[in-house]
Amino acid sequence: MDVVILVVALLFVAFVALGVFVSVKAVRAAKRGVDRTISQARRTVEDTTLRARSIGQTGAAGELAQLRLRLRTSMRATQDALQAGAAEDASLAESVQLFQRLSAHGLELDDELRQLERDPDRARVTERLQDVRERTERVTHAADSLRWAARDRAQKFAEDDLSSLSAQIDMEAGALRHWSPAEGRPEGRPEGQPEREPTVWPEPEGSGAGAAGAEHAGPAGGDQGRPEAIEPPDPRRQQTYPWQKAPGKTRPETTT
Repeated sequence: MDVVILVVALLFVAFVALGVFVSVKAVRAAKRGVDRTISQARRTVEDTTLRARSIGQTGAAGELAQLRLRLRTSMRATQDALQAGAAEDASLAESVQLFQRLSAHGLELDDELRQLERDPDRARVTERLQDVRERTERVTHAADSLRWAARDRAQKFAEDDLSSLSAQIDMEAGALRHWSPAEGRPEGRPEGQPEREPTVWPEPEGSGAGAAGAEHAGPAGGDQGRPEAIEPPDPRRQQTYPWQKAPGKTRPETTT
């Protein structure tokens, strides 16, 4: 009895632990999904705000908005291209590591541009504008170089694969059009297919060769082709039954 209680208690504890583990995993997954959604929403709002500022504002504020928008767009496009390419091409792993190092400089530059947007000292902002413009140009140029190099590599592989496939298809098409018979093989029959025997249809009875042979049999054949005559049954050999009258003993019928 104590063993049964111990087993039940262990099962209960195991089920409780499993439930807690599943609940924690589900909460963490939901939290990650919410964080991802919030990040995407915040990024969309910031990009829309930057576009509006780059169009509606002039001077240093408008140029800072343009620099931030250009930096964020270039870095995001490069990140998406490298992540998509690294899943199929393992040689892009080093490029991904270089982009991670570049992303640290990009985030630092984006934070500096954000601070300059909020700085009330317009003269100070104008002095710093040339420096941040050059840094933005260097970071975006490096990101664009990585992105276009990865795309060119993927395009080159695709072209090589397409060229090889086209050559194989042309070779197969030429082989299919080469319908001349091989040596020792009759024309019109594919190689490897067994030769079929000629089909002979049965002739009807009494016609054809059989009838011709019967007509040309002649006297040497004798009565071989004639049907035998049916002989009448011998009365002495016929089987008699008890209820039959013997022949010759039938009494004539008298009339009175």
